[in-house]
Amino acid sequence: MSDFQAFDLESLRERLAAPGVGYTEFVHRPDLSLGLYVLAAGGTDPQSPHFEDEAYFVVSGRGRFTAGDQERAISAGDTLFVPARLPHHFHDIEQELVLLVFFGPAEGSRKPR
Repeated sequence: MSDFQAFDLESLRERLAAPGVGYTEFVHRPDLSLGLYVLAAGGTDPQSPHFEDEAYFVVSGRGRFTAGDQERAISAGDTLFVPARLPHHFHDIEQELVLLVFFGPAEGSRKPR
């Protein structure tokens, strides 16, 4: 039996609890987790630093991203890597951001208990 899975963006978006801001994790394995994160235009990013390394792929949208003391414009097609514990956030969101999020190891696996 295969553990293969496939996901389409529309179905993932339907999992989001509320329009405008939302996150849904759709794969959780010990070494990797995947999620979809959506931030509305003009919205704010409420996240705090994570205990795992993280990568974002910008599916669509436009805004700015700050990680530590570095800031840059972001748009569809960009990939961002954030090491564990580095403060970071999306801001100045001009167009709804749709982001694929990858955690290694899985999100929450290194969180102190």
